[in-house]
Amino acid sequence: ASYRVLGSSMIIRLTKNPRQILSWSSAMAMIVILLASCSLNDAPSPTEEQAEVDFDLLYSIPKSQISFAQSVKPILERRCVACHGCYDASCQLKLTSIEGVQRGASKELVYDSARLTGVEPTRLFVDATETTEWRKKGFHPVLNESPAQQPVDNLENSVLYKFLRLKQRNPQPRVGMLPDSVDVSLDRPQVCPTNEEFHDFATSNPYWGMPYGMPNLEDNEYRTLVHWIAQGAPISAADEDVSVRLLEQVSRWEDFLNLGSKKQRLVSRYVYEHLFLAHIHFADTNERKFYRLVRSTTPPGEPIDEIATVRPFDDPGDDLFFYRLRPFTPIVVSKNHVVYQLSDEKMARYRELFLDPPYEVTDLPSYSQESTANPFSVFAPIPPISRYRFLLDDARFFIEGFIKGPVCRGQVALNVIADQIWVMFFDPDRVTVSIDPNFLSSMSGYLETPADEGDTLQLLSIWSDYWVRQKQYLDAKFAFFKKIHTHDLEDALGYIWDGEGQNPNAALTVFRHFDSASVKHGLLGDYPETAWIIDYPIFERIHYLLVAGFNVYGNVGHQLNSRLYMDFLRMEAEDHLLVFLPAAERKRIRDKWYVGIREELNDEFEQSMDWLAVESVIGYETDDPLHELFEHLENRLDVLEKTRDDLNRCKDVVCGRTGASEDEILADQTMARVASIKGAILRVFPDLAFVRVRNKNGAPDFAYSLIRNREYKNISSMFSDESRANPDEDTLTVLKGLEGSFPQFFFDVHVDELDLFSESITNIETREDYERFVGRFGIRRTDGGFWRTADWFNDWNRKVDPVLFGVFDLSRYQNR
Repeated sequence: ASYRVLGSSMIIRLTKNPRQILSWSSAMAMIVILLASCSLNDAPSPTEEQAEVDFDLLYSIPKSQISFAQSVKPILERRCVACHGCYDASCQLKLTSIEGVQRGASKELVYDSARLTGVEPTRLFVDATETTEWRKKGFHPVLNESPAQQPVDNLENSVLYKFLRLKQRNPQPRVGMLPDSVDVSLDRPQVCPTNEEFHDFATSNPYWGMPYGMPNLEDNEYRTLVHWIAQGAPISAADEDVSVRLLEQVSRWEDFLNLGSKKQRLVSRYVYEHLFLAHIHFADTNERKFYRLVRSTTPPGEPIDEIATVRPFDDPGDDLFFYRLRPFTPIVVSKNHVVYQLSDEKMARYRELFLDPPYEVTDLPSYSQESTANPFSVFAPIPPISRYRFLLDDARFFIEGFIKGPVCRGQVALNVIADQIWVMFFDPDRVTVSIDPNFLSSMSGYLETPADEGDTLQLLSIWSDYWVRQKQYLDAKFAFFKKIHTHDLEDALGYIWDGEGQNPNAALTVFRHFDSASVKHGLLGDYPETAWIIDYPIFERIHYLLVAGFNVYGNVGHQLNSRLYMDFLRMEAEDHLLVFLPAAERKRIRDKWYVGIREELNDEFEQSMDWLAVESVIGYETDDPLHELFEHLENRLDVLEKTRDDLNRCKDVVCGRTGASEDEILADQTMARVASIKGAILRVFPDLAFVRVRNKNGAPDFAYSLIRNREYKNISSMFSDESRANPDEDTLTVLKGLEGSFPQFFFDVHVDELDLFSESITNIETREDYERFVGRFGIRRTDGGFWRTADWFNDWNRKVDPVLFGVFDLSRYQNR
């Protein structure tokens, strides 16, 4: 039956169906209350409490159960995981899976640079599996967990619903910028209300509904989520499309990794400690099926029981364990999507590198805390050249480890690197010292990273102990360097690995976007101020320092020690670049990299610089040897057309992609002009922006990335980037396609307006000029087309590379 309350638009439907809204008794009670308080012609406005439940949606709940996998998960993917997808999800509310929704939220911060003691890990799927376990760890529900399970109860007791409803009741402005009351800064204070606290929270923060700081959901999206919550958030079994080919590969790899010989067990441990972070994809299988390599108490063929340790080299316990491949089922987000591909060819490569060489493993290393963080001692029996080639084969993946791993959040970890750097590697066939087993064995104690310090607050250890060890290692390494002969420039370049002319991992570019970063194949952008040339010891230590050994739940001491040690590795890699330059130029160039470095650090970083005077390379023909060296490296390493940069370093009259259409060539040429912009005016630009160029006549649109490269006097301090900024030297890199995981702004321009777009950018002189430019081409947080634009960029990226695709993070999107 349906009853219309006199003078009110509210309709109450009564039913015996348990999935409908109200019991008969509660409905009749509501009618009595309403009739007692209403006059015939004047119904009262709903109170604050009544307005929290959307009755219009309650009485339209569908009879059929809403599918989480088919109806709810796509909305979470497109609208929610942009800010709720990883370690830095607000209130630790991860909406990438039903398990994350059921886990709920926590007031405890994961990223806390002021934390004096470490906290208990709270990794979804790892540190607890049942909701009751999460409640004991301090997580509060965002869905109804009360005994009352009627639809109205499911809404009244759901924080998730109340956040959605708050946004519907208080939509944000539809033009201009957001008000200051909506703080969209990355490090804004977190407010994580429980259901009991929500009323006071909403009263104080009426414009903090979800999606926070973004346009409202579409009506059908909001309706679907509310109906699903009202139904009790049912879980429907997802259709599993697992091919026989995929299952066969999983089985073969689990068998391979669990072979019983000591040699194989040591190799498997090495592989696991390097791939534990990976989203593993199997060749020639479903593009969106990924796995994690884990340690389990159960053997292949049985359900996986993952061993939860903070680090991959922590002691798994005394019981027998097995390496297993666990399906990765959450929504994939770009910021932590690090893909490693396994195949029959990769298994053959592992045998070639690790099992075929004639070496013996007599005793397996222990998992004692004193040794596990030092791979040079733990894996000493495995030939260093095999370990180095393993890293080189997939160099981008391993560099991405510290770019997209837990260490990546925040400038404390990432401002050890410049905004744009080229990364290259020594050729394993030409360099002998850094992969010599005897040398590494003698240096093992000096190569230990501070990861094993864990949660200590011994900050001075990095200056007194680890720097002493680093100096001793450098002195020993450069003692070999002083003995080498002088090489002609062309011959010297042979010491740089060229990927055998076919591996794009030989040349990488890292772009830092203030407090995030990305890495891409090829030497991209204009010639950088500096570059890294990495050898095996640097490569291995980067991984064990910032990936395998980094504890995101650790205290400030652990995090600062990790960052400071990375300073050593960066300087060592940059010094390798200096080796290829004339001796007379090295000190001048090096001093320029460290202009303004704090005086009190000079003594701490003091080391022998005798090697700077050793002439090792001759044959330079210009008075700018650094630029000349970059040109030679470009010619050596730009062997693959797909990694070349013809926008920022165009050497031809006409630059453009092979087989490009007339409009594509026009767009590329326009963007090449944009890439030439330099100087202080770039300070008004976001660090990373995406540009959609709309094509004509239904032809596919184009996508570009605008990357602002901030110039610094030095990168010697982990704080106060602005105080060291040198904006007059800022540059802009333009890339075809989409680079990075954290776009800070979107631009939308029709191909016929490209000239105006380029002209408008180049004529920007003031903030007001930039405001007009944004008004014409920008997509603000308040723009009615914001979600459509975000969807287009995600869809474009998915189409270009469905394996590497992950949803972009919008938590850094600027309020401009």
